[in-house]
Amino acid sequence: MFGIFKKKSEKDTLLKKYNALTEEAYKLSHSNRSASDQKTKEANDILDRIKKLESEENK
Repeated sequence: MFGIFKKKSEKDTLLKKYNALTEEAYKLSHSNRSASDQKTKEANDILDRIKKLESEENK
């Protein structure tokens, strides 16, 4: 009806995680560089999964 009960796709959930991780990495970059680098790597891994999903959708 209004999309209230609509199930989110895997891509949407991954994008949400990616955005949260990049924001957290930015905040950590001011205080703890190694933790920021770790969060950035996790975000990049999620971005790779998103790109893989997009390429599978286009086939």
